[in-house]
Amino acid sequence: MQGLAQRVTAVRPDLINSDSSFGELAWNWGRGHATDHATWPCRLWFSGGDLVAWGWAQLPRRVRMNDGSVRDVTRAYLAYQVHPDHAELVDEVIDWYDATAADADRTVRPSASDEFALERWAAHGYGTDPAALGDTGSWTQLNERDLIDVERPSLPDGFRFRDADEVEPEAVVQAHLDAWSPSSYTVEGYQGVRRAPGYRGDLHVLVEAPDGTMASSAIMWLDEVNRTAEFEPVGTHPDHRRRGLARALLLHGMRLARAAGATHMTVASLGAPGHPEARGLYYGVGFRKFTQDAPLLKTAG
Repeated sequence: MQGLAQRVTAVRPDLINSDSSFGELAWNWGRGHATDHATWPCRLWFSGGDLVAWGWAQLPRRVRMNDGSVRDVTRAYLAYQVHPDHAELVDEVIDWYDATAADADRTVRPSASDEFALERWAAHGYGTDPAALGDTGSWTQLNERDLIDVERPSLPDGFRFRDADEVEPEAVVQAHLDAWSPSSYTVEGYQGVRRAPGYRGDLHVLVEAPDGTMASSAIMWLDEVNRTAEFEPVGTHPDHRRRGLARALLLHGMRLARAAGATHMTVASLGAPGHPEARGLYYGVGFRKFTQDAPLLKTAG
C-alpha cells in the first residue's frame, strides 16, 4: 500500500489524500493495529505482480480513550487508493465498500482533484457530507513546501531537541497523549508505529522541557523514492503552547529531513475556517495548501 502511494506520488501527487499517503498509512496502521484490526477489513487489487488499488474500511466500533471514556464510532469510513492508470477500478472499490459496510452510514474522502473518482462515487449514491464541510468541519487539506531554504530553529532557554531513540517509550507516548488527549494511543500502539515500514527513530523528534518532560513531538516519514517527507502527527502540550516550540520543532525536523535526502515536505491539517491554529502554524513555516479532500456520505439502506 505504501509502495502504491509512492508510485501515485511520482505521477499524480494531487490524487494522494491525507489517508493514503506513505506516512499516514504507516502511522494509522502502526498505532491502531493492536486494538482496531478486527474492524479493519482490507481488499487489494493487482495487475500482474503490481498492487494497483486498495480499500481499507474502518467499521463502527467502540474506542477506549486514555482518560477512561469510551467513544462510539457509528459511521464506517473508507481509506483507499487507485492508480490513475487503473482508474476504472474505483467502481470495484465502491462495490466492495458498500457490501462490507452495508449496515452503516458510509463516509469516504477522495481527493477533490480526482474528478473521475468523484463522478463514480456520485453515480453510486454518495453525496457531499454537510457536517464535514461546515465552518468547523473535519475536511482536511494537504500542505507542501520545498526544503531549499529552511530557517534555523530557536528554542526558549532550558528546552532542547531530542529524538525517540533517546527517550523512553512511556515518555514518547505521554508526549502524544498530552497533546491530543483524550486519545486511544498506548505504548503497545507506539511499538506498532516503530515497526511500521518507513519509521525512523532519528526522524521522530521531540522538545524536552526544563523539568525533563516532553513538551512537543512530531514524526517524519521519509519517502526515499520521491525524496519527500511528511509530518504526521505533530502536537504540543497545552501548557507549553504559544512559546514557539512547535515552530522550532518543525524547522528542526525539516532540516533533519533535508539532511536525510528529502527535497520536499508535506503536512496535513484541518482546512475549515473554524480550525485555524495548526494551519496557521504550518503557513508560518512556509507551507502552502496543495490540495484537499472531498468528504462524501451515503446513508445506510
